[in-house]
Amino acid sequence: MSMKQVTGSVLAAAASCLVWGASSAQAADLGGNCCADLEERIAELESTTARKGNRKVSLTISGWVNEAVFFWDDGRESNTYVGTNALEQSRIKFAGEAKISEGWSAGYTLELGILGGDSKSFDEKSPSGAADKANSVAVRKANWFIKSKDLGKVTVGQEGTATYHLLDDANGAATRNYSDAEAAAVALGGFHIVNNATGNYVGTTKWTDIMGGFNNATPGQSGRRNVVRYDTPTFANFTATAAWGEDDMWDLALTYKGDVGDFKLVGKIGYGESTDPKANKGNCADRGNGDCQWWGAAGTIMHAPTGLYVYGGYGEQTLDLKAADAGLDDSSTTWFVQAGLERKFFPLGKTTVFGEYRHDDVGVSKAGNSSDLDFWAAGVVQNIENAAMDVYVIYRHAEGDYVNTANTSIDLADWDMLMTGARIQF
Repeated sequence: MSMKQVTGSVLAAAASCLVWGASSAQAADLGGNCCADLEERIAELESTTARKGNRKVSLTISGWVNEAVFFWDDGRESNTYVGTNALEQSRIKFAGEAKISEGWSAGYTLELGILGGDSKSFDEKSPSGAADKANSVAVRKANWFIKSKDLGKVTVGQEGTATYHLLDDANGAATRNYSDAEAAAVALGGFHIVNNATGNYVGTTKWTDIMGGFNNATPGQSGRRNVVRYDTPTFANFTATAAWGEDDMWDLALTYKGDVGDFKLVGKIGYGESTDPKANKGNCADRGNGDCQWWGAAGTIMHAPTGLYVYGGYGEQTLDLKAADAGLDDSSTTWFVQAGLERKFFPLGKTTVFGEYRHDDVGVSKAGNSSDLDFWAAGVVQNIENAAMDVYVIYRHAEGDYVNTANTSIDLADWDMLMTGARIQF
């Protein structure tokens, strides 16, 4: 029986009891079948309802499911896979808060990421992604916080650092969850590069092995870490954030969200440093000694009356090289621009049409001494308001060349992908 049916039955039973009680000469006899039936139905309703451990702290359950079909061609092979879009994977979130006193509250967040087929580890031989990623559940966030209306918010536990999604969250359009700053890198998954001259794979080298950035191969931003994070109250549309944790990392960021006349503006800028090779991963630990510095800036400007917008940004990462690589380029950069139109053409919901370009100038990477890479994309995102759902179709293209660790230049075969799917929220 559904929640709606149970609720209706309880109300009907309650109304029946009231009518019966008003017309019966034995109104004081409350032990009849009517009230027993009401109690039984209330118990059934309670058994189908999510419960809290106490009445002091709230509990909100939310999340989404994001699944898609991926048509790909790596220049040598092509195929079609079905799986979870790992750019914003399916997830479930438990969150709550309780008032401590006037202006003060405490709360928590527990968020689990859920993967069917992991698109971020798709390759030519793995239609479900890596064996340890497919059909898996992982902790994305696990933290508690104390918040003051006047002093800000302190969070402790696994949470985004100050520069987490720094470039991505500056996207003020509906493409944020489908085509943000790191979308090009995530879409490449675990696919291997093909030498355009020979038509053969270059050993086991992946596209992401010749890219910069320790978080989703995108310089300029960090990820979720075990940190202590502080967010200031919003003042004049600005919010500052600082985080410290792991062993050791720290970063700072400044965010602006506001309207100026007919224009909606979003902007972010941040800087961070880390000496933790395990947290840095990627080229920081593979070719560097584990020390990294990064910074990035990005923003969106949207003309509200027409829905025309431009979203773009820049990110850079520098690593301290190992002695064997001294003299090589220690910096990797990315810059990108996306332009589009977001309007409600149909009663169904807003439609977003966009095109984008990203360029990476990579120094030392896991498998190369330098890389010059270009990424193109175009697509449509259609919102369905009544279902809290977005349907999307996106085409992606990658091309470029790189210099391997033997200082040989290799021209890469083009890589293409068409993905179509939907994200439904709950």
